[in-house]
Amino acid sequence: MVKLLIVDDSVFMRTVIRDIVSKDPSIEVVGTASNGVEALEKIASLQPDVITLDIEMPRMNGIQVLEELRKVKKRPRVMMLSSLTSKDAEMTTQAIRLGADDFMLKPKDIPHVREIGAELVSKVKHLITLPIQRQIVRSTAKNPAARRVVLIGSSAGGPPMLDSLLAALPAGLPAGVVVTQHMPPGFTAPLAERFNRIATMPVKETENGDLLETGKILLSKAGIHTIVSGVMEDKNTKNGRIIHSNAPPIHGVRPAVDKTFESAAQVFGKNIVSVVLSGMGNDAGEGALAIKQAGGTNLVCAEKDCLVYGMARSVISKNAADKIIPLDKLADEIERVVLQMEAGNV
Repeated sequence: MVKLLIVDDSVFMRTVIRDIVSKDPSIEVVGTASNGVEALEKIASLQPDVITLDIEMPRMNGIQVLEELRKVKKRPRVMMLSSLTSKDAEMTTQAIRLGADDFMLKPKDIPHVREIGAELVSKVKHLITLPIQRQIVRSTAKNPAARRVVLIGSSAGGPPMLDSLLAALPAGLPAGVVVTQHMPPGFTAPLAERFNRIATMPVKETENGDLLETGKILLSKAGIHTIVSGVMEDKNTKNGRIIHSNAPPIHGVRPAVDKTFESAAQVFGKNIVSVVLSGMGNDAGEGALAIKQAGGTNLVCAEKDCLVYGMARSVISKNAADKIIPLDKLADEIERVVLQMEAGNV
């Protein structure tokens, strides 16, 4: 049973969140709070496992609550609730740096709040499964250019799956990794910060001109397409670099997984393994087909592990999926395929 405390200055939001999560028998709402001061008092008395934390509140805001929680030896897992504004995106990044464990985006329109119900329940339950944050000492040295690349695409329901997958990939994987997760502009920066605490390899949001390096993870910046471009370097070798594109959205999204997959297929060919996780819509199908035609390998997560199966189904419908794999087996399969590529067996 997950003990949950709901912290939000809106009576409506507190009521809706309580109503949504109370339908799951594994979650118990132990209390609510309307501001940060009240939240700290109830955290001390109720000892919740997880709190949902609004950012803008009277008396003490969510950022100040996190600063106070840093002084507490045993603190609950914290999920920030953010509105879709640039200010909230910046504060969410700050919150993650202060120790928040995850964040969730609140719809702009009140009538749509209940639509986030399934994802909210999933995230609350997922938070208590996260390992204690590790202090990973990473080298700042530049890694060699990637000769092989792992491309991961996801949307709704994807971030918790990415937690598991990025934590399970071996640190010595001889490939670069690019993750394209559908998200509103401004929110891939805090997501990269968060993944960087969980993943075995360093994670950063893409910047124009980034080199794809072995042993590093790039998260596609929201609001622009991530294109993989081939660049001839010293010794006549072709390396992959990230180019940001303001081309129109595809399938209503930017970045589009199709754009990243299709462009990478032209650069890395048979040395690609793609992975498609949970997500709504058809993004990924055309890109996976391009990878298959170039000789690469496409892995699709099993439906039982996905909140939404639209993107994965789009790959299957194109007959582009090489294997359908349960989430807990994906990291091993990625490593197996990459090592075969390295040995020249693919």
